[in-house]
Amino acid sequence: MSAENTSNQEKSSILIIYTGGTIGMVEDPKTGSLEPFDFEHLVDHVPELKEAKHLYTSIQFNPPLDSSQIGPQDWAKMAKTVADNYDTYDGFVILHGTDTMAYTASALSFMLENLNKPVIITGSQLPIGRFRTDGKENLITAIEIAASKRNNIAIVPEVCICFQNYLLRGNRSKKINADYFQAFDSFNYPPLAHIGVEIDINEELVYKQASVKPLIPHYNMDPNVIALRLLPGITPDTLKGILSIPNLKGIAMETFGVGNAPSFPWFIDLLKEATDRGIVIVNVTQCMEGSVAMNIYDTGNAMLEAGIISGYDITTESAITKMMYLFGEGYEPDKVREYMKCDLIGEMTIHDTKEN
Repeated sequence: MSAENTSNQEKSSILIIYTGGTIGMVEDPKTGSLEPFDFEHLVDHVPELKEAKHLYTSIQFNPPLDSSQIGPQDWAKMAKTVADNYDTYDGFVILHGTDTMAYTASALSFMLENLNKPVIITGSQLPIGRFRTDGKENLITAIEIAASKRNNIAIVPEVCICFQNYLLRGNRSKKINADYFQAFDSFNYPPLAHIGVEIDINEELVYKQASVKPLIPHYNMDPNVIALRLLPGITPDTLKGILSIPNLKGIAMETFGVGNAPSFPWFIDLLKEATDRGIVIVNVTQCMEGSVAMNIYDTGNAMLEAGIISGYDITTESAITKMMYLFGEGYEPDKVREYMKCDLIGEMTIHDTKEN
């Protein structure tokens, strides 16, 4: 399905939300330093928008946010901006720095319950004022996708990342490159669209709610969650120190291969002590592609017995924000464990129910 072949209906209205990031920067002609520009003058920097087939309005966060500093409170502000304008616009484009874009996309997918309109997140590797910028193409394409409807129903009603040649499910995305324009990929789920001469959307892959319900925004994200990347040679004192962090509630434990970890008795014992105290530990693989399968090797079975949950093919970014969301909703650890085993919004594929 081409996103550009849906113009046989009224124009779509799009809200562009600039949170910060490289895409909104221009070069000061005197100093040469980069500074954010006023998005009220967006068309001055992207004159192609004068020919846009759709209506758009832009707002910007003040001050703009460096994405490396974005956290749960900023996700809440983005979610509230979408919720406050939900009935006014047909789709939303969020402009965001690339460094934490995958975290934001994952978080918003959980925070915007019953979403039935596109929330397309994009940015750029070069400022929009640079001659070779990728920002213009990313922005224009994101607007086209956010505006795409058939019979006045959104074609891509989910949180996505639109970058260079692909439209990706937000909670399946990872940043893979700091130097090239193709900065994001989705290793365990196919792209929702390939972007070339046409925007070819594979609608069979798009997540769609079973029925249209009112949007329910969620603003409380509990930050007492960490990622723990296992390394060869990890010591008992190191692990004990991490598991003793005050107020710690959840861990995305990045293991080797299909979910393997040391089988030392002290290692398993420390994990079991933590889960018995109510810490939720989710096993995610360090590999870019593939899924955790904890029942293949003895070490995986030992972790299952210690109360570790399989994250299957979920990304670390999605596992972290999913736990933040669930704890933010006030769920007790047992309920969080139960939901972490479930695919809530297309964030993971459950291959082997024996690990449940």
